Parts: sequence; C-alpha cells; structure tokens
Amino acid sequence: MPFKNIGDIDLYYEDCGEGVPLLFITGLSGSTRSYCGQIPFFKQYYRCIVFDNRGAGQSDKPEGPYTIARMAEDALALLDRLHIEKTLVFAMSMGGMIALELAKIASMRLGAMLLGCTNAGRKSRIPPSAEAMALLTDVAGISREEILWKQTPLFFSDKFRSENSKAIEEYYRMQLMTPLQPDYAYQAQVEAINRFDCTDALTEIRNPALAATGTEDVLIPPANSTYLAEHLPNSELIVIPGAGHALHVECRDFFNQAAHSFYQKHLGKVRN
Repeated sequence: MPFKNIGDIDLYYEDCGEGVPLLFITGLSGSTRSYCGQIPFFKQYYRCIVFDNRGAGQSDKPEGPYTIARMAEDALALLDRLHIEKTLVFAMSMGGMIALELAKIASMRLGAMLLGCTNAGRKSRIPPSAEAMALLTDVAGISREEILWKQTPLFFSDKFRSENSKAIEEYYRMQLMTPLQPDYAYQAQVEAINRFDCTDALTEIRNPALAATGTEDVLIPPANSTYLAEHLPNSELIVIPGAGHALHVECRDFFNQAAHSFYQKHLGKVRN
C-alpha cells in the first residue's frame, strides 16, 4: 500500500498505467475507490494517479479545520514526491474545487482538466435546496452504509435509481471497503467546501477545462457548470440530459469517452 509523506500527513495513493499522467481528485468523503469505474478504462491510455484526500480513505485524518487550498497543496505535494512535472486532471464535485484551486496556484503543472459537477465557490455558487443540504450534513450517529443509502437521492437521478439499483449496490459495496471516515473529518471537509471561493480567479485560469453536469443534479445544480464554462477562458460544457450528480457512475462509459476525447484534443499541452 503506497503512502507518501507530504509534510504534516501521509497521503495514500495508487499509481497504475503508463504514458501521460492523469491525476484523479475525489469528492467529499471519497477515496481511491470512488473512481473504480474510471481507472480500468483510463489506465489503458495514461499513467493514472488517484489518492485519498486528507481526512478520507486511507490517508491521515488530522483534526480540522481543513481548507480546499490546503487539499490543493496536498495534491501538488504528491505530484512533487512522484516527480510529475505536468498532469491531466479528472475531478468531481469537491475534487473539482480542489482542481480549480490547484490551477490557481500551479497552472503550469496542469494540462486539460475535467471538472465534473462542481462550482467556483461561495461568491458565485448556486446552492442546492435546504432539503438537499440537510441530507448532506445531517449524518451524525448513523453508519457509513446508512449514510450512503440516505444520500442516494443526492447522487443519482430518479430514473437511474429505479432502473439500476444493482449498479448502485455494487458502487456502494466498493465504497464500503475503505476505512470509515470519522465524523469530525467529514464535517471538516464540508466546512472546507462551504468556505471555498475561487470565483475571482476563474478568468486567470487558462488551462483547457471541460465543465460537465447532469440536468438532474440536485446537489450542485447545473447552473454552476454553466457559470464555470462562461467564466473560464478556455472551456467547454457538457450537459447530460436526465443525469444526476454522480456522472462518473450513472453515465460511466459515455463520460469516460468524453473525457478521453477531450484529453486527446489537448494532449500536446501536457507532453514536455
């Protein structure tokens, strides 16, 4: 099990495949297993690096507070430890926020970025409903499995839930194989999201960006991705009709191929 010490914590990561590096950044409470539907596909074409953010998975879980900026610094430190000068990025939800912050502080280290179902932070954020926020934050005293099933409406569209329950069960089975995230670490990540704001930096981020969303995303409404596409100077937008927040699960094959095509179009900007 590979770990890298990045200063104050040890960060768990996995590294597979060959070629141009592709860094996967996970969302709230996520782990390397969050991308179990992506790594088998992308490792055919890229060197895939996926890691657990501080406070989640097998990485260290220090007391808070956490910030998105600190998690971006963690990602940059991992790239340094692995001697990776430049990488593509695949990031979902909170991971997209980390990717934006990483682009703000080290844009020359990044190539094309997939920003799935994310936002630019507090100033420009279009928030979810109060009911959705309650589902996200009111998790004290219940098990990890109970949290996943309670929050299912936040991540998957009604149609996908009714027609693909086995796929959801299998995805959850994979997530439950990771160590339990302590409540204090979960809440520290939530607070990092709440404090994050990269709005004013968007026009300075010149990296090619693909903002992606589903029309049925109730956690990070689609207008957030539209805003990113309108304010990032070198961006494209994909809106997937009928899809919910977890595009990488619900639309796995289409989403993987769309990201791969996007990377290929911009690959010359990553090769040194």
